[in-house]
Amino acid sequence: MKLQQLRYLCETANQDMNLSRAAKNLHTSQPAISKQIQLLEEELGVDIFMRNGKRIVKITPPGQLIIQTAVKMLRDADNLKKIAQEFTNEAGGTLTIATTHTQARYSLPPVIQRFTARYPKVKLILRQGSPVQIAALVTSGEADIGIATEALEQYQELVMLPCYQWNRCIIVPPKHPLLKLKKLTLEAINRYPIITYDSTFTGRSKINQAFASHGLEPNVVLTAIDSDVIKTYVELGLGVGILANMAFDAKRDKNLRSIDASHLFEPSTTRIGISRNSYIRGYIFDFIEMFAPHLDHASIQTKLESGKSADPENAS
Repeated sequence: MKLQQLRYLCETANQDMNLSRAAKNLHTSQPAISKQIQLLEEELGVDIFMRNGKRIVKITPPGQLIIQTAVKMLRDADNLKKIAQEFTNEAGGTLTIATTHTQARYSLPPVIQRFTARYPKVKLILRQGSPVQIAALVTSGEADIGIATEALEQYQELVMLPCYQWNRCIIVPPKHPLLKLKKLTLEAINRYPIITYDSTFTGRSKINQAFASHGLEPNVVLTAIDSDVIKTYVELGLGVGILANMAFDAKRDKNLRSIDASHLFEPSTTRIGISRNSYIRGYIFDFIEMFAPHLDHASIQTKLESGKSADPENAS
């Protein structure tokens, strides 16, 4: 049994049994992957995949367990490398962060600036995606940490570290009627077309819950995963925007106006997700503390060892 065989196996499963895509991602040939998987099946004495002729169509029940174990073995092998790097190259390495556009664009820049100044030899990789994609990248070991607001807490493989709470604002063009109101209400907002985040992004569930609690169906006419896209279409007069308050900058967004809406929506908590089985290098602990100062090395290590996430309601 070879680690290469396990990589071929896991990538084939990740690509929904599409050997062509797996081969492309692993920079090898489709026959090479097929041959190595067959050799592994012969060594183990069980079929990992069910086939229709030469085409793989399904993972067998024992195959499911074998793939789960293979994922853990590959992660442990990667952890061994990280442990060695910790002592042979303390100042260098790679930090891969999976996160959403809003975090990458508005929350992370000052933290990354500080981090790169302290660790100039660490290669930093940002991978943007939906919260579900972010969780998958962290659990698979393709990212060291994930930063998002929605969905991460649904993954038992992740230890969740609450970072900070935030709320929302309403953005409108100058001279919009909503700017004249003494007190903003959901009913007033709902008189206009609404432009906001996609249902899987940036605390959208809190928006839906707020309208539902008032017996309202939000008049959402356009959704996006990108805060800047939302602002662009509000500028064009297509509707009012519901935006994370961190994403509005009065100096940059001169053609828009912001109205605080924190009294209308429950706050959301941004969290960092870390795989329970990963080895965390020293500079990753430092990055987390830069992003969320209340999360020091000792408290993070305690949560990783206990396997329990902190209470998100206590984050600020």
